[in-house]
Amino acid sequence: MPGKSDVWQGTLALMVLKTLETMGPLHGYGIARRIEQTSGDLLSVNYGTLYPALLKLEQEGYISSEWGVSENNRRAKYYSLTRAGRKQIQKEARQWEQTTAIVARFIGTETD
Repeated sequence: MPGKSDVWQGTLALMVLKTLETMGPLHGYGIARRIEQTSGDLLSVNYGTLYPALLKLEQEGYISSEWGVSENNRRAKYYSLTRAGRKQIQKEARQWEQTTAIVARFIGTETD
């Protein structure tokens, strides 16, 4: 079985937002595990990339955070999707669909 791939540049924010939309509030470790699980364990989330992405999404107003207690009784920051984040999911999903359609033309797999 091949090794895990890193999350592709430019897709992490959409994966984080979609994960929070689907699962509700989660801490960073939970977000990373869910992304990896959803990918069928084909993707690996680098924490050095995840936490700056979470900070950026919070600064942009797409997620909010609050401190809580994790399943193993440790203090953890939980992230939640905001109303602006829900709108951003739709925008980024459309952009992703356009991008994949363009790339499909280059590799000869478009369905037109």
